Amino acid sequence: MTQETLEELSQEYRDTIPADLREYRSFDAYLDQLYDEPKIARNAHQRVADMFDYYGTEYDEDAGVVEYDLASEDPLNDGENTFYGRIVHESIHEFVNKVKSGARGLGPQKRIKLLLGPVGSGKSDFDRQVRRYYEDYTRSDAGRMYTFRWTNLCDVIGDQDPADDTVRSPMDQDPLVLLPQEQRDRVIEDINEELEAPYTIRNEQALDPASEFYMDRLLAHYDDDLQQVLENHVEIVRLVADENMRQAIETFEPKDKKNQDETELTGDVNYSKIAVYGESDPRAFDYSGAFCNANRGIFSGEELLKLQREFLYDFLHATQEQTIKPKNNPRIDIDQVIVGRTNMPEYKDKKGDEKMEAFNDRTKRIDFPYVLQYEEEAKIYRKMLNNADLPDIIVEPHTLQMAGLFGVLTRIEEPDTGNVTLIQKAKAYNGEIDEAEDVDVKKLRDEAAEKAEIGEGMEGVSPRFIGDEIAEAIMDSMHRDRQFLSPLTTFNHLEANIENHGSIPEDRFETYHRYLELVREEYKERAIEDVRHALAYDVDEIQRQGEKYMDHVMAYIDDDTVEDEITGREQEPDEQFLRGVEEKLDLPEDRKDDFRQEVSNWVSRRAREGDTFNPQDNDRLRRALERKLWEDKKHNINFSALVSSGEMDDDERNQWIDALIEQGYSEEGAREVLEFAGAEVAKSEMEE
Repeated sequence: MTQETLEELSQEYRDTIPADLREYRSFDAYLDQLYDEPKIARNAHQRVADMFDYYGTEYDEDAGVVEYDLASEDPLNDGENTFYGRIVHESIHEFVNKVKSGARGLGPQKRIKLLLGPVGSGKSDFDRQVRRYYEDYTRSDAGRMYTFRWTNLCDVIGDQDPADDTVRSPMDQDPLVLLPQEQRDRVIEDINEELEAPYTIRNEQALDPASEFYMDRLLAHYDDDLQQVLENHVEIVRLVADENMRQAIETFEPKDKKNQDETELTGDVNYSKIAVYGESDPRAFDYSGAFCNANRGIFSGEELLKLQREFLYDFLHATQEQTIKPKNNPRIDIDQVIVGRTNMPEYKDKKGDEKMEAFNDRTKRIDFPYVLQYEEEAKIYRKMLNNADLPDIIVEPHTLQMAGLFGVLTRIEEPDTGNVTLIQKAKAYNGEIDEAEDVDVKKLRDEAAEKAEIGEGMEGVSPRFIGDEIAEAIMDSMHRDRQFLSPLTTFNHLEANIENHGSIPEDRFETYHRYLELVREEYKERAIEDVRHALAYDVDEIQRQGEKYMDHVMAYIDDDTVEDEITGREQEPDEQFLRGVEEKLDLPEDRKDDFRQEVSNWVSRRAREGDTFNPQDNDRLRRALERKLWEDKKHNINFSALVSSGEMDDDERNQWIDALIEQGYSEEGAREVLEFAGAEVAKSEMEE
């Protein structure tokens, strides 16, 4: 074991601190730097917008969505907090677009970005992720920002408290605000000519009241010589966002409704300074409100719509006018990205309130629905397990996927068209579109959008519920000395607790039990498929059957004959054999020509590229041949014997178990699925 030394740990920490964090420079030096690097004067929307691009992007051309590595890869945490699902990345894409529009001054900079979604949809996790990355970004060279502090105030201002001889900008404002607007505009015009960005630098903010007071007193002392004021009493300092220090990031949480006070947002009188400066003196104000702390960065309002209507009025000026107005104090300009989060009940309540019209008009709603791709949903559970101290247990194939499928079924709208089942729709959303099936994904999405009250995926079972039941199933397996977690155990826990979970309404119990049965049926088919693969899989036979199929397909397309394998005589293509393969894909008679032409083109294309024919490389053809081979062999297998190890030769049984282990099963899990699938096939054989 390698032991870390204090010296190594200290140096590693020091390397994470910006080199100029504790340096103080003159305003003149800042002005020089500003001309070299105009981006240090960006506003909050511009800085947050650049942050998303800074950590990397990838454009999904098919979906028309930019995926941001901040969310899809989580580079700062080695992927620990990644987000999954097409629909979630669409929401993130929409959020960033609104921030980028705000960066250009197109309007959203004056709106609350309201993340709306059901519980457990990831909106809070995303909001937290943005705040964490903003902290990191402002520590990097690319994300630098600066503020200022007043110094040597007691030298000029006679009644200044010695404890306030040096005062940091209470609102952490950009040093540009120290310049009068006319002179500031000239500087901004200059630096915008050098700026390489899709936006322009703007700054029309007034100094905060305390800084305005100091500037006025100092200018009076120096006969309005601004240079003297800035050289003798201003130092420029690096500003980094830090939520714990309430610096450029603030999270606001609703408290007891009866005790809500607007000063929590806008700040309050500093009672300890009233005796020194007097009640109306701007130096006696405490800039500790949430809007003050969030300046230059991100304001995050948790469960925002749980606030009383009157309390939300402070957001009207904060958004539209980008100012706050504390009681008995002048207005204060603010610069921040205001993000709110809310669940469905609060949103529905406030949306129907006519008195909330002004507030609703100042929000940009971004829906954060549940994931609707069950494979992506399964990754959420896998992430949960990877981030935990998982016991020494094997999660069997299909376990997380089937749990995810159940979750997705509760979230998607039942299809209106009778030719598409709910399971087919879930598979289509997952990208499993079989060309033999008449499934139009876009049409399904459009129908659901019209049918759903707010949007598809905004209701249903939370990943938290399913994750909790997976955790319970794991512990239950451990208590019973089962070193594996199977779908069957997970199903039992889901079924037992659907009616015990507070977030699931009673009128959905019966429906969700029905969905769980659909998932059980889907798992049964997959379990049988795995056992089928283990019992009947023969690579050489599949290759031989594949070559035979292609010979007959080519002869069929070319209206030619094919040589009989036994007699050597030329004969017509064996239509019975061809249909015997194609029917295993549920391919109807009227679609056979399309499929045959498809595989013919695939073989020809591979031949031109120098690749030999291998049916394993064509997923649909491989599945058809596997099922055909299974159909030919299954009559020679005693499925009833699979249920009891005492009725079968151990060597043969172990061979099948080994084949299942190669598919990812544990030895115990392989025995369970072998018995389960054997019992199901035996039952169906008896019914036939």
